[in-house]
Amino acid sequence: METKVLTAHVPLSLAQKVDQLAARLERSRGWIVKQALTAWIDQEEERRRLTLEALADVDEGKVVDHQSVQAWADSLDSDAPVSLPR
Repeated sequence: METKVLTAHVPLSLAQKVDQLAARLERSRGWIVKQALTAWIDQEEERRRLTLEALADVDEGKVVDHQSVQAWADSLDSDAPVSLPR
């Protein structure tokens, strides 16, 4: 696999945490950063996928109006909560 060097300025406290984690796991600083960056990118890609999915639902009219959600939320601490709005 080809690689490319990336440079980033990070707060000293974050760099120290990376170094501590690398020492504890007996891994290189680069390995720690690569794992963290991969996890963050995966999370952001999933967030984007879910956002696009939600926007498609809105375009298709698959929404619940605010008043229905508010009525449901208000009923949760009552003796007779209303059904979850759909």
